[in-house]
Amino acid sequence: MRYKAVHTTTYRYEEPVGQCLSETHLTPRSFHGQLVVDSKIEVEPKPSVVESHRDYYGNEVSMFGIFKTHDRFVVTATSLIDVEPPPARPLPTITWEDARKELSLHPDPDSLSAYEFTFDSPFIAASPQLAAYGAATFKPGRPLAEAVIELSTRIHKEFSYKPKTTSIDMPLEEVLKRRQGVCQDFAHVMIGVVRSYHLAARYVSGYLRSGAQYLGAEASHAWVAVFLPGYGWLDLDPTNNVLPREGHVTLAWGRDYGDVTPVKGISLGGGGQAVDVAVRVVPVDAA
Repeated sequence: MRYKAVHTTTYRYEEPVGQCLSETHLTPRSFHGQLVVDSKIEVEPKPSVVESHRDYYGNEVSMFGIFKTHDRFVVTATSLIDVEPPPARPLPTITWEDARKELSLHPDPDSLSAYEFTFDSPFIAASPQLAAYGAATFKPGRPLAEAVIELSTRIHKEFSYKPKTTSIDMPLEEVLKRRQGVCQDFAHVMIGVVRSYHLAARYVSGYLRSGAQYLGAEASHAWVAVFLPGYGWLDLDPTNNVLPREGHVTLAWGRDYGDVTPVKGISLGGGGQAVDVAVRVVPVDAA
């Protein structure tokens, strides 16, 4: 399926901004099952400096510098992406204890790369509270794949999707207590639980197909990927209780939201600001 994704972020300032520097993760990744056909980022006002590079995790990062007075800043990313559902493969039966042991030994390049995602990151720290929440799922001898699928389902059922009830820097223990938030919170909680058992999980940012009755559509979305030794990364969307297939478009991945924030930066002046984000992902004719 070929999709056209248009992601527009608009900042409106109470007072003029003299200059700003911005960093974006708005170019989708290409990998097996997803191919970026075309992608461009447009910025208003026209930037004086434009740079791009690949970050540590292989995501494309675009940076913009605007050095003239402005009261509005608009970033529009437009992409064409071919997405294919992953091939049907039986999930491995390795237990979570054996998976943890193999990760600790990291005997091959894939395990070594995944091992980095077992540690705490700025927005996600393992804790006794997160481990306690996972105890009902991570029972002795249980296959890891089965456990993380159930964990995703539990978060979907036990947490309420309520925008504007949390902030990105709210401690995960508080999110766990409130049992509400948005996709970023659900992903962070799930990753925190998995890492509390010394297993590997990463944060994935992306989009959902518009009009597909998904929670979090028409905005930036986030889900989780857990490493299964001998299999690879298994994507899980706890917000919607699905295994992402062709309705999900991947932008970037990292340790947590801070590694792959769609748009962030600093500005001089401006006073208060209002931010509007609009995302539209629709199928198009590949011909």
